[in-house]
Amino acid sequence: MPPAAVPAAAQGAEQQPGPRGRRPAETQQRPEHPSGMALMNGSGPHESLKGEKDARQNGHEEADPGEDGNDQEVIVIQDTGFTVKICAPAIEPFSLQVSPQEMVQEIHQVLMDREDTCHRTCFSLQLDGNVLDNFAELKTIEGLQEGSLLKVVEEPYTVREARIHVRHIRDLLKSLDPSDAFNGVDCNSLSFLSVFTEGDLGDSGKRKKKGTEMEQIDCTPPEHILPGSKERPLCALQPQNRDWKPLQCLKVLTMSGWNPPPGNRKMHGDLMYLYVITVEDRHVSITASTRGFYLNQSTAYNFNPKPANPSFLSHSLVELLNQISPTFKKNFSALQKKRVQRHPFERIATPFQVYSWTAPQAEHAMDCVRAEDAYTSRLGYEEHIPGQTRDWNEELQTTRELPRKNLPERLLRERAIFKVHSDFTAAATRGAMAVIDGNVMAINPSEETKMQMFIWNNIFFSLGFDVRDHYKDFGGDVAAYVAPTNDLNGVRTYNAVDVEGLYTLGTVVVDYRGYRVTAQSIIPGILEREQEQSVIYGSIDFGKTVVSHPKYLELLEKTSRPLKIQKHKVLNDKNEEVELCSSVECKGIIGNDGRHYILDLLRTFPPDLNFLPVEGEEMPEECKKMGFPKQHRHKLCCLRQELVDAFVEHRYLLFMKLAALQLMQQKANRQESSSALENGASPENGAADSEKAESEDGKIDDNVTGLDQVKELAETMASDDGAVDPKSREVIRNACKAVGSISDTSFDIRFNPDIFSPGVRFPDSSKEEVQDQKQLLKDAAAFLLSCQIPGLKIGISELITRSAKHIFKTYLQGVELSGLSAAISHFLNCFLSSFPNPIAHLPADELVSKKKNKKRKNRNLGNADNTAWASMTPQELWKNICSEAKNYFDFSLECENADQAAEVYNLQKITLLREISLKTGVQILLKEYNFDNRHKPTFTEEDILNIFPVVKHVNPKASDAFHFFQSGQAKVQQGFLKEGCELINEALNLFNNVYGAMHVEICACLRLLARLNYIMGDYSEALSNQQKAVLMSERVLGIEHPNTIQEYMHLALYCFANSQLSTALNLLYRARYLMLLVFGEDHPEMALLDNNIGLVLHGVMEYDLSLRFLENALAISSKYHSSKSLKVALSHHLVARVYESKAEFRSALQHEKEGYTIYKNQLGEHHEKTKESSEYLKYLTQQAVALQRTMNEIYKNGSNANIMPLKFTAPSMASVLEQLNIINGILFIPLSQKDLENLKAEVQRRQQLQESIKGGEQLDPEDKAVEEKEAEPRMPPLPSP
Repeated sequence: MPPAAVPAAAQGAEQQPGPRGRRPAETQQRPEHPSGMALMNGSGPHESLKGEKDARQNGHEEADPGEDGNDQEVIVIQDTGFTVKICAPAIEPFSLQVSPQEMVQEIHQVLMDREDTCHRTCFSLQLDGNVLDNFAELKTIEGLQEGSLLKVVEEPYTVREARIHVRHIRDLLKSLDPSDAFNGVDCNSLSFLSVFTEGDLGDSGKRKKKGTEMEQIDCTPPEHILPGSKERPLCALQPQNRDWKPLQCLKVLTMSGWNPPPGNRKMHGDLMYLYVITVEDRHVSITASTRGFYLNQSTAYNFNPKPANPSFLSHSLVELLNQISPTFKKNFSALQKKRVQRHPFERIATPFQVYSWTAPQAEHAMDCVRAEDAYTSRLGYEEHIPGQTRDWNEELQTTRELPRKNLPERLLRERAIFKVHSDFTAAATRGAMAVIDGNVMAINPSEETKMQMFIWNNIFFSLGFDVRDHYKDFGGDVAAYVAPTNDLNGVRTYNAVDVEGLYTLGTVVVDYRGYRVTAQSIIPGILEREQEQSVIYGSIDFGKTVVSHPKYLELLEKTSRPLKIQKHKVLNDKNEEVELCSSVECKGIIGNDGRHYILDLLRTFPPDLNFLPVEGEEMPEECKKMGFPKQHRHKLCCLRQELVDAFVEHRYLLFMKLAALQLMQQKANRQESSSALENGASPENGAADSEKAESEDGKIDDNVTGLDQVKELAETMASDDGAVDPKSREVIRNACKAVGSISDTSFDIRFNPDIFSPGVRFPDSSKEEVQDQKQLLKDAAAFLLSCQIPGLKIGISELITRSAKHIFKTYLQGVELSGLSAAISHFLNCFLSSFPNPIAHLPADELVSKKKNKKRKNRNLGNADNTAWASMTPQELWKNICSEAKNYFDFSLECENADQAAEVYNLQKITLLREISLKTGVQILLKEYNFDNRHKPTFTEEDILNIFPVVKHVNPKASDAFHFFQSGQAKVQQGFLKEGCELINEALNLFNNVYGAMHVEICACLRLLARLNYIMGDYSEALSNQQKAVLMSERVLGIEHPNTIQEYMHLALYCFANSQLSTALNLLYRARYLMLLVFGEDHPEMALLDNNIGLVLHGVMEYDLSLRFLENALAISSKYHSSKSLKVALSHHLVARVYESKAEFRSALQHEKEGYTIYKNQLGEHHEKTKESSEYLKYLTQQAVALQRTMNEIYKNGSNANIMPLKFTAPSMASVLEQLNIINGILFIPLSQKDLENLKAEVQRRQQLQESIKGGEQLDPEDKAVEEKEAEPRMPPLPSP
């Protein structure tokens, strides 16, 4: 079993200890159960059985049809934990709750994380004098039960254990220091939530209730986030955290220059030497020996390994330092107190590295472990398998071969796959950077630099250039640059289908310093033979010579249905027919390990004909109208998988409608059975006819039963039953033909990926089929333009920054390492600064070698002159950006410089800076930049801190967890909240099991759970789950990612419901600040955010401030949703309420009237919304009249007027919360039994309606769906950056 398949916790003590979640009960089956039964760990005997069944229905097991779903049961066992006593040296014994499924190793992790035992790493746990095996599960240990006493016994050190100990102590010293997160190392990343919540929101959110007394709250938002403010400060993005001012424990802790110990000292047990300078400025040398740590008599220049007097021999380095430095003792203990108070999610490592595009100025401190890591380069030294490099290919493939018959097996398998993938991604990224930085020797060093290939740490690296004219017919270097990402998408897809016996390579694509590097695991034996010998399926020359192989056809045929790939024949160079079930350049190679590998999957998906003009081919009208097809730089444009799925879905609905229509017509007049549809069902106008059918007065929508009939018919035909009468058979055949199905008895659309591929020839026998396939591709191209694209908004900033990125890529290739920061700052000045003529600073002369020898020149991967970059001007760059936008995206930009771009397209320079930095991996100094100064450039070299890689990789999925999650969502949408909640909890459990504690999907799970907790009235639980979701989103996606902004908004709502008003406002202000930085004020989501802020301010009686936000929200809603939309009506109502509180009844009436008019026109007089509004209008009128009377009375009688007291009401928290729920799309339905039944019927009716209209004329949700009441609306997604 490869090391990676060991459960995550078993991998070496160096792993960052995480919080202890529930461990899977499944890692090992109990021997006494028959193998068909799996033990599954639930939090009570609930829905798991059902979940397993749901997973089945979701088509989860398509991959191995041999498995019969009935013979396996899932037993849900109660996870009964028990308590043991732990007795460690020098502290009082304490109790610890454990679970029988845990490994002994996990107790080790807990002790290394606990405040009072964290300084120990080298110990064993003993029960009655017997040492426990680290990898044993607790339930297998004889005599271990409730109340057992486990002793912590110090063990002798080895060199490895001593290193682990020093590394662990260093990690404890740095545990609050964010520098690893800013530097993007060791899967650390940033989180700022605690700055805005002033620490943890409390385990259950039951913190002392702030804010019930109104006066104490300071609600004033920072000036720069007020509506209309033009300031966009950058420093606020990463506020200084109080805890970062580190408590200094030592000045220096480093390896001594006297290492390694000489032979005679080794025989005294010396393992290594450390050098320490304490805060009190005491310089000491320390020996790490088998017995522990002690002071020796060496100095910096004099080696004397004898123990000092006193030597303070201690088993732990911390105990030794406590004795020699009082400051260390005080500060180390304070530091650990702070460390354990932080939320675990702030410190657990993320599965993949997240990089920050800004960082504050940091001091570079001495760090022995970092220095050691850099020098040993940790080549293959992965902590948990010391002394050997990892065979990545073997690990990746072995984990795929693990059994997957039942849930526990699948969990174990998926966890192993995920772990190996994240390790492989990290190693591949490190290797790719080393390759580009010139630190890896090429395997073909004599060839030109662009053609070199590299092997490092058992990973193969190649550069994204067109080597040996391989892509000559496809666009040369440009094609070679996009091929790796297409290939990665192919790998992703085949991995997801997960066919047993078919293997893909571990693949990671890294963009770094302007180069694209592909990292792949190595097929055993491939380096020893020529490619021609190895390839037994596919083609190595894009279809001139083609071979096939029965085993590959058998394996690939299993993927053809889920991937919608059609099996087809092509001609080889000898004009023989060869059968394939993939594109020609997909190659099959059997490795020396006997496994069937497929590689070069760059054309798994069909081509996008809009960017592939083919001579003699007519494109559909829709495409021609919009100026397609357009010539593109390369011929590898393909449709995304999502598009293929959407197109097939669209065709399926069409198929159902056509068949239903025909059945109805048959019924209507049996005499004229040859319907209009049959007459025109040739492939060319089949689709045209079907469009006609769609618009036929929407008859089908009424006739849902017709659709059901077709479903039944299709199923009967699929089961090959002779019972179907010929007429009905004909109906299905016609419908199949009209939509381009490859079968004439059932709906089945597949694509031939070789159509329109240069150099591929088809036999005459398949002429008709090829014609149909060409038509299908044209239809898909038209569908993309007419149905999918209109739903997208073109982001001009995206266009500009992508074009700039293309130029930046080639610009950087000509830059030497020593000129990087100067070159990047010069580029950014030309791109964003108003300064008209920035001058680049070349590296100082004394650094540039006088002897320009020929060899050095060759080392630079680019072929440009090393200083050519310095001559770029802003005018030239913007000219290039405009022409790139035209050539690549066919979009004409109307601007000649950054200032014009900002003005014409209403863009913010700070947003452009963020976009370009994220896309290229640049990290800049956190400070305020003046973009508009015309007298000096915005950026200097000192502002460029780093350049990171941009990494694309495969994301292995937790399939069972995902099915539980989906079933949970479905239950919630049907109104079964409790069942939904249980399924989602189970999903969370399984996700944790596969991914560990940190992952994007866990984040989604927590968000939904929090929402359910909230709807079911458990506010504190909602708060706790949403706090986790925010922390995780910050850590895994980034602190200003659009999802993170939304998580902040949800958390603010739950804080408000928990009466934490000032925290709620802080969170909303943070969200608005991030939103301004990332998108600017002009964004539809800003209306929702401002409504939230306005409502909370209204609740705390800050009426004027509240109005600023609510009126801004009203303006944005009116702009993005027509002025007749229900959103706008609601906005008017919210503004009216604040005016009412201010007793400005005239303005209140004016706004409420606007709202009333919209409700009346959209929903009719009798809708409850219209009635509510009308009632409120009456009330406002009465108040206005009463106020006027009072005023008149005062004018008439002066001070002795008889005044009726007026009712000025501050809004109640409950009414504010109710409005907050409405605008955030959260509904509380007072459910009586009757309501419930009505609701279910309504949901079913809607679902049927949805099904019947999905592909056709969709209702405009704005006009028809009453957002607030009828169904819980989804939050509109923010555009992803």
